[in-house]
Order: sequence, then structure tokens, then C-alpha cells
Amino acid sequence: MTELKHYHHSIYIDGKWEGSESGKTASVMNPATLEKLTDVSFGGRIETQKAIQSASLSFPEWSKKTARERSRILYRVHELLLERLDELATILTLEQGKPLKEAKGEIRASASFFLWYAEEANRLYGEWIPSSLPGKRLHVIPQPVGVIAAITPWNFPSSMIARKVAPALAAGCTVVLKPAPETPLSAIELITILDEAGVPPGVVNLVTGDAEEIGAVLMKSKEVRLLTFTGSTDVGKHLMRGSADTVKKLSLELGGHAPILVFEDADLKRAATQTIASKFRNSGQTCICANRVYVHEDIMDEFTELLKEKLNQLRPGNGLKDEIDLGPLIHRQALDKVQAQLEDALHKGAKVLVGGGPLSTGLKGHFYSPTLLKDATDQMDVMSAETFGPLLPLQSFTDEEEVIQKANDTDYGLAAYLFTENLSRATRVSESLAYGIVGINDVFPAVAEAPFGGIKQSGVGKEGGSQGIHEYVNLKYISTAIHE
Repeated sequence: MTELKHYHHSIYIDGKWEGSESGKTASVMNPATLEKLTDVSFGGRIETQKAIQSASLSFPEWSKKTARERSRILYRVHELLLERLDELATILTLEQGKPLKEAKGEIRASASFFLWYAEEANRLYGEWIPSSLPGKRLHVIPQPVGVIAAITPWNFPSSMIARKVAPALAAGCTVVLKPAPETPLSAIELITILDEAGVPPGVVNLVTGDAEEIGAVLMKSKEVRLLTFTGSTDVGKHLMRGSADTVKKLSLELGGHAPILVFEDADLKRAATQTIASKFRNSGQTCICANRVYVHEDIMDEFTELLKEKLNQLRPGNGLKDEIDLGPLIHRQALDKVQAQLEDALHKGAKVLVGGGPLSTGLKGHFYSPTLLKDATDQMDVMSAETFGPLLPLQSFTDEEEVIQKANDTDYGLAAYLFTENLSRATRVSESLAYGIVGINDVFPAVAEAPFGGIKQSGVGKEGGSQGIHEYVNLKYISTAIHE
């Protein structure tokens, strides 16, 4: 096993690393080997209150820095992330499980957010409004909201932090960060880089530990003016309810159930390759990955054979090995959820074409075989509930309007994809899909320079793009009367 440094003092407040007040620690496990990697501090209410106070006291000075001053620091973070790519990717793979090549891609994505918002810091413009009345001058200025709380997930433990912290810092906000308990090491390493890049003490604070206690303090705090969260819809609803009394701004990137629509005029080889890439990246543990695939009946047999061929080529195992395509699921509960969906589908008439259960031969971790199902029906849980695992159901269709209706028949609205070589159809269908993100012949829409976010119960707000920084500012309107 790769040796890691000690992480026992993993709470970062006012520029200093410390342990929890209670002395408690929590273990971080490698999901591929089930070995303990290290221990991290297990904080709670007291540490979170201290972190909020630190961020609040640091806000006036940080918010008054020029955009260029903040920008220079973010540029340096971008450089340091790329300089330490191999080390950071290895740590990410050890705690999260995804193949090393995917982990390196995630670190590059993290760097891209700091680069983008280093630039956007200098483009956060106000507005001058021509007045309808003589003797008045009207203008609008953006101002940072204040202290923000960021709660981040385990499936992308570096890039989801970057996507929140980079625009927050660019806008002039200060931060309290609570990473997922399964993957705190990537957060700790990123905070270390922020410190080295010149982020002043107190501007970014990190609390690892009790999710319920930490979350309760963040929701109730009047000093925390925005709460940004990536995770499940159920937890997002809980955070909305808990933040109501203080009327916080919320930026929520929640669950998804992405459909892929494969039309009869699609480039089938491209569609099959992209479908496999979407579904089985990070072993299906992504919020925008394919959850259900609708295939025109005229091409179902040919498309299915292409999928089977590609699925049989995937190599599961420890992500630190170069040849691995498929890592483990994050923990036992995740594996059990996939298995329950499979059993429900089989009970209701689905048939397994590839895979069909946990992998155990020579593997100690939480591995599940890449699984393909045919004859999926709308009554199956896998066709409506987010899977977060390597289980892919196929359903045939004949009519364009019908398949659009099926694709939209969900409480989720994060991402959807379609494959067609017909420009008119691509335009028609993409405009009809009730999702915040639509990919046409493209299942990797997430980039730093474009807005990312869903509709319906997939969340509120946008991350990325020029829109992403606006989540972290309030618009102040100033009306000035002048002497004529």
C-alpha cells in the first residue's frame, strides 16, 4: 500500500491545523483493498462555530482586496495543482477508488476551475442604468455575499470543492468547507495548496467530522449567508428546510437520472462508446451518468451487440494499476443498493446480458460487475431511482414524441443525452428535454467555462461559467440624486 503522511490534525481554522476538541478521529478506508489509509480529526459543533467565526472575521479584509489580488492567488493554485498532479491523483484514487487516469482527469478539472475563476474575478461587472428621471444616476454593483458554507461529495472529492471554492474566493467570499467523511484527504491537500498559494488565514477553513452536527451549525448560523451543496436530493431538501429560518442563499447540485436517447440515424459506434464511457466512468458513481438508455427498435439488436462487446473489455480492479477501467464502489451500502435494483428488475422481467452481481474473484473491495439489462420496463426501480453504480438498463422505443415524454417523466432534471446525425431532430429534441444540461452526441458536457446545474428536484443555481460566480454575490442598486 502507498504510504501516506499523518492526517491526525486535519481541521484547519484561521490558518492553523489542529485536532478535534474531543480528540476523536475517524478512519479513512481504501474501498479497493478495504485497508485503513489513515485517521483524520472528527470535529463537530465547537469546531464548526470556530471556523465560522474565523471566516467572518476574515471577510472584511479579503472582500476589500482588489480583483487582481485575488486573481493572482487563484492563478497560483492552478499552477500548484498541475505541478502536483501525480501525487494528488494517487491520494484521490486511494481514498475514492476511481482509476488513476480518471483521478488525474479530476485534478486537471480542479485546476481548470481555479484558472477560469482567476480570470472571472476580473470580469465581475456592475451595471449603469440610464435614468428616466432627470437628476438621478442609477447603478448596480456586485458585492460578495459574505461567509459561505460548502458541503462536498465523495464521488469527486477534489473537483467539486474547486467548483465551489474557486468562484467564492474570486467573488471575495470566505469559506467554511465540510468534505465527505469517506474522502477527506483530497480536501486536506487542496487546503494545503490554497495556504501555500497565499490565501490569508481565516479565509478558507476546513472541518472534518460529524456530518449531522456540522450541518446543523452551518444551517442555523446567521453569519453563513450562502450554503452550497452537492449530493442527494433528500439531503438537499433537508438543507433547504434547515436554512429557512436564516433565509440563506442556496446553491444545490442534487441527484439525477439521466436518459440517453439513441435514434435510428445515430452513429452507433460513437453512441455505444459514449454510452459506456458515461455509465461506467467512476463505476457509475456520477450524478450526470447514464441511468437509462432508450434505443430505437430498428437498431436495438445492433446497438446491444456493440454495448456487450465494449462491456466485456472493461477491466475492474485497484485503480492504481495502469490497465484498470473500473474501480470499486465507495462502500458496502452502495453495492447493496445496486444489487437491490438488479434483483427488482429481474423479478419484474428484465434479463441480464452482461455481468449481474458483485465481483469477488481476486478482489477484496466493493466491486460490482459492469451489468447490462434488456427488456427494462417503467415499473422497475432502476428506471426511476438513481443507481450510482454500474447497472445499465435498455428499453426500446418507436416514436420521437413518446421517448421524449418517457425521458421527461421523472422528478429529476439534471442531464440528458441524445444521439442522432439529424440536425433538425437534434434541435427539436434538445429543446424539448426538461433538463438543465443536454448533450448532443456528447456525454461529457461539464467544463469550467459553462454553467452546470439542473432543474426540478435536481437542484437550484449554477456552478461553472460566468454564471457560477454570480451565485456568490449580491447585487446592490444605488440611486443617486444630483443637483441640476
